[in-house]
Amino acid sequence: MPIKKNPKAKPALSRNKILKKAIQLADSHGLDALSMRKLAQSLQVEAMSLYNHVRNKEDVIDGMINTVVEKFALPDANQPWKQSMRESVMSTHQVLLQHPWSANLMITRVIMGEGMMSYSDACYGCLANAGFSYAMTDHAWNAISNHLYGFTLTQINAPTITSDYVKAAEHYLPQVPEQTYPHIHTMMQLIIKGEHSGINNFEFGLDLILDGLERQLNNREN
Repeated sequence: MPIKKNPKAKPALSRNKILKKAIQLADSHGLDALSMRKLAQSLQVEAMSLYNHVRNKEDVIDGMINTVVEKFALPDANQPWKQSMRESVMSTHQVLLQHPWSANLMITRVIMGEGMMSYSDACYGCLANAGFSYAMTDHAWNAISNHLYGFTLTQINAPTITSDYVKAAEHYLPQVPEQTYPHIHTMMQLIIKGEHSGINNFEFGLDLILDGLERQLNNREN
């Protein structure tokens, strides 16, 4: 007689399932709230069963990071380098915003997983193949990634909306007399009038960097 399958049986535990749940928990409650016990509870399993698939919490975190990195769009070798790099960095920025806990780990942790290595190699390759020397490629990628992670962390830790800037400008304007601080006063007036949002723009900074790199490359070729 064939054995009937229990339709209510839970899917088998796996490393991918553990990492997916860990990412969900970190996205919702922050990385500090993640523990092996809470992870096991959310998966409805005993904590010891996790160790059949992951070594410890550090292994979980490494796996989480590389899972996030695998979502980054790699530079497309079939596109011009500047367009390809721009699209890749914009994709990375959006992914990091979706997983607010991840950006800080990217800059404070040595990450040698396949996902990060493939991403970094593709970015270096995009710049090197465009004609930058490897030394210049390294400087270029550092400038891009510093903008990427610095801006992203600021946006995550100090989120602002236009209405917040308007209220702040209205509140502090009396303390910024036009006669003493004419340029700041003018900028605050523009924000109050709605002629300028006051919100930092990620793409503006990225384009400045890419345009500067393009000039460096053109000067090197001429």
